[in-house]
Amino acid sequence: MEKQGKDYIVFPLDFSSVQQAYDYVRLLEGNVGMFKIGLELFINQGPSVVEMVKKESSAKIFLDLKLHDISATVFRAMQRVADLGVDLVTVHCSSSQAMLEKAVQGGQGKTDVLGVTLLTDNDATAVAAAGLKDEFVDDPNALVMHRAQMAFDAGCTGIVCSGQEVKQVKQQFGKEFLAVTPGIRPAWALLENDDQKRVTTPGQAVSFGSDLIVIGRPIRDADDPARAAQKVIDEIEAAL
Repeated sequence: MEKQGKDYIVFPLDFSSVQQAYDYVRLLEGNVGMFKIGLELFINQGPSVVEMVKKESSAKIFLDLKLHDISATVFRAMQRVADLGVDLVTVHCSSSQAMLEKAVQGGQGKTDVLGVTLLTDNDATAVAAAGLKDEFVDDPNALVMHRAQMAFDAGCTGIVCSGQEVKQVKQQFGKEFLAVTPGIRPAWALLENDDQKRVTTPGQAVSFGSDLIVIGRPIRDADDPARAAQKVIDEIEAAL
């Protein structure tokens, strides 16, 4: 079945209450391909929020936990995640390749692992502050590609990266290696003082090769979120 515009859209359920999450799941059902459950909501509600999304929507589920711990702990945590029946889970690439490998093993082929390369609110200043090599400070894209190689070698399904790196990721690792892009802002919703440093529009990201785009505020804060989602779909389909 051919991928439609809505299948590219990941909507983050970045809410503190399950009622708000429920309202947006119902509102956006049929307009997005995947719902992302992050730390705030998962810590507040636990696995019950996953069950709610499954019950109320046909969309896939992305559990954005950004796991980062010793390999054995991540392995056991991923086994529990796989039991929940979610489609994707995030693990930090800033640890070791061994940890990434254990995450993949823990997923048991039921839940796919995405490596988080460099958070989208990080820039060269943040990379320097982390004490990383000068080559990565001078070119944060090189750090993304270094971590993408780790994720690829570990057997991860793909990575989270900005739209600016997607072309190179696809050239180096092939079309099957997923590129999931946060920091998405439609042309009609670009902010002057955005907390995301490395942003792209939906059309740009998809044309570069992004498989999934995470887009929150422009849809969430719209007067008509379903209509805003449809505008994003239109922009994606025009780019395709």
